[in-house]
Amino acid sequence: MALEQKFPYHTITGKETLQKLESQIGGLTGAEAAQRLQTYGPNELSGKEGINPILLFLKQFKDFLILVLVLAAGVAWYAGQFVDVYVILGVIFFNAALGFVQEYKAEKAIEALKSMLKHEAKVRRGGELKVIEAKALVPGDVIELEEGDSVSADARLLRAKNFQTIEASLTGESLPIEKLCEPLPENTTLGDRTNMIWKGTHVARGAAIAVVVATGNDTELGKISTSLGEIKTTSTNFRKKTERLGKQMAVISIITSAIVFGVGYFLRDYAFEEVLLVTVATLVSSIPEGLPAVISIVLAIGAKRMASQNAIIREFTATEMLGSVSVILTDKTGTLTKSILMVRRVFLGDGTELEVTGTGYALEGELKSNGQHIYAKQNPVLLKLLLIAKVCNNASLGEQKPGMASGVNEPDVSGDPTELALLVLAHKALDHTPDALPEVNVLDDLPFNSEQKFRATLVQQNETQEIYVVGAPEKILKLSNHILTENGPQELTEELRKKVEAKHDAWADNAMRVLALAYKERAEALEELNPDSVKGLTWVGVTGIVDPPRKGVKEAIQDCKSAGIRVMMLTGDHKKTGAAIAREVGILDGEQAASNVDKEALQEDELDVSEQEFARLVSEVSVFTRVSPQTKLRIAEHLRDKGHLIAMTGDGVNDAPALKRADVGIAMGIRGTDVAKDASQIVLSDDNFATIVRAVREGRIVFQNVRQTSFFLLTTNFAAVAVFIVAIAIGWPFPLTATQILWVNLVTDGVMELGLATERGHGDIMKHRPVPRDANILDRSVVPYILLMSVVMLGLALSVFAYYLPKDQEIARTAVFIVIAMTQVFNTFNMRSLEYSIFSIGAFSNKYVNMAFLASVALQLVVIYTPFLSGIFRFEKLPLLDLIVLFALSSLVVWVAEVYKYLIKK
Repeated sequence: MALEQKFPYHTITGKETLQKLESQIGGLTGAEAAQRLQTYGPNELSGKEGINPILLFLKQFKDFLILVLVLAAGVAWYAGQFVDVYVILGVIFFNAALGFVQEYKAEKAIEALKSMLKHEAKVRRGGELKVIEAKALVPGDVIELEEGDSVSADARLLRAKNFQTIEASLTGESLPIEKLCEPLPENTTLGDRTNMIWKGTHVARGAAIAVVVATGNDTELGKISTSLGEIKTTSTNFRKKTERLGKQMAVISIITSAIVFGVGYFLRDYAFEEVLLVTVATLVSSIPEGLPAVISIVLAIGAKRMASQNAIIREFTATEMLGSVSVILTDKTGTLTKSILMVRRVFLGDGTELEVTGTGYALEGELKSNGQHIYAKQNPVLLKLLLIAKVCNNASLGEQKPGMASGVNEPDVSGDPTELALLVLAHKALDHTPDALPEVNVLDDLPFNSEQKFRATLVQQNETQEIYVVGAPEKILKLSNHILTENGPQELTEELRKKVEAKHDAWADNAMRVLALAYKERAEALEELNPDSVKGLTWVGVTGIVDPPRKGVKEAIQDCKSAGIRVMMLTGDHKKTGAAIAREVGILDGEQAASNVDKEALQEDELDVSEQEFARLVSEVSVFTRVSPQTKLRIAEHLRDKGHLIAMTGDGVNDAPALKRADVGIAMGIRGTDVAKDASQIVLSDDNFATIVRAVREGRIVFQNVRQTSFFLLTTNFAAVAVFIVAIAIGWPFPLTATQILWVNLVTDGVMELGLATERGHGDIMKHRPVPRDANILDRSVVPYILLMSVVMLGLALSVFAYYLPKDQEIARTAVFIVIAMTQVFNTFNMRSLEYSIFSIGAFSNKYVNMAFLASVALQLVVIYTPFLSGIFRFEKLPLLDLIVLFALSSLVVWVAEVYKYLIKK
């Protein structure tokens, strides 16, 4: 038996679906279900394997710089420099350990965010209704669902009563989708297949019976999850940059060391062994063995700072890459918005328009008119609207607790999101005095359906019966002949009708879901409510319901624009809804976009164009609605091909493919699905889009610190080698011995670069354009500075060597050692910022640089003035005055750099 799970079941009737699946309304027998379970396997997605610590540790060695260090260790071992071998190997393993710890902690944090719920399903087996584990469902199973249930498999509806599901996690549609049983055309998009229900979605209201058509990886959710494994991920942009950096610095080190050997051996005929030792020492010291560790430290510091601001870094290099993104592709529902419906506006029959404050389902909030608080007790029309909203409602509010993302107390909720919005409105407006409303006894209820377009409730108040109605505004207006005012019901004239209709249209254009509320007094008692009895209504008011933007999102998007980052919305929602939210948060420009929605926002079916036209649309339009996962992926890949570095945010299953394909995938930690989290590199533990902007700033600081540390190493190493080449070319002895060269490397590069790794950003770093995708860490912009500093360091070192050499060679080498070491140490202060003066950012504002400075000076003094060590390194003690003069001369690099920065700024 092989059932076809990929058949378009939405095109046939429920009866035909049962026949095709060889099932029946009473469900499969236990034996049939067991056989199919063996054939199709459990109803589970191919799970992501747990954390493998060994593979995670080995991953840290995939870097060209590490290969360079291994080669350097081999050269040092060959030359007998075993101390350097141990130091280099120590650096390699320290770098790996740091990266491993950071990524392991991140993976553990993600696991902690995931809920560990046991899912169950109600299924008919052999004509009996049973509750089984969802993973035991098979194609052909007949399942029953009701309000609050999770949908455990893809299924074709057989029967449905007032049935709606929430599909935001799969399709991006924020509002509940009404489900019907009639067949649909084959080309109907996934989000519009109203006779199907999907694994991973939830029931908002009503009840239904459905037959399972696909399980496990054959479900729509499973297809997306499986496709993630087929998406080829390239090496991260930052790893490519560090590989280029390693090659650049290795080439520079090899060329300069070869020049030292060539000049010393061939031009000046020094002893081969002496030249070889000095050359190896020069090579080892000029290869930045500490750079991988420093890069890891910079990334770790950035990751820690991001974590403190609710951004969990899963991929170590994403720390820097986020600072270089030029485009952010964001979902709407749950990312820019709260994914919670709330009443934002109220318009009453007496002409009063009210604004509703508050957030989410929190009961704190108030109603305002022209900025003034409105008390419900003072307005009988408002009281009537609140009574209808509260009673004509099947949602419920439970115990209050801190909200997941906001921290504000929110009640436990259940029921249709729209009805929840009305219920919360009633609680907000009553000022915590529920006795303001009269007691009523509910006699009967008429649930909402798509044909009647309203919900009605029959109530008894004292001796009077009333019908309360909530529904589509155009339907309620048609059924009404009176309007409620402060003076009681009045005739609903044509003029009033037009005024009400204008309000409907205006709110709908602003992506509000408009609901009208009305009532009718019964002159005679009614035993049972029916649609025919709902007419001759008195119109009370309308409510404008929205999925509001998250706090801080508008400011965050403005910060992105200032930083040269383009924000694009890719949502499964309707065009008007997407465009309205885009205007509200600042992705689109206000009124201009509102009057030109068709050009400012596009639906997926409008992207069925040539590649050339597609490229033009993607470059000009920033809001795309009703988009499928494939289209999200297509847009992301197109932008990457154009040279952009892409960050993709999202929380739903439909976001996962683009999250994985993007340079930086950012998933929501609270509302995000496990599939989305597993496909991402960064997880926002507060689900706040504004957190991304703070993380971008940290990412830019990371890149800046890596670049400045690299510049520091290149400048100091180049200057030191230049001293050797010029001194040998003149015919002088080697300015330093091999061991002295290695010690200089230790007390400068090995100490000072760690202080630079902790530098915080200076100036308004978010006003700069993103670093181009193909930009090197080392580029031509630093060449003038390197040459200038090298000339200063070279001049000082040669002058000091020439001054002391006639006195004694070892004294001369000691003086040169101090000058080379101290000019490099002072250069650290220059490298804290290549743009701003050290005095404007605070000469002593980085305590770690200050500590590194003192440690470096102490190491120099210890090796010179400790008899045992000075004997090993062949140093001679210098008078205190000479030492002070040499320190002062070395500080010249700071003053020259200050003049250089001033002139560049001018």
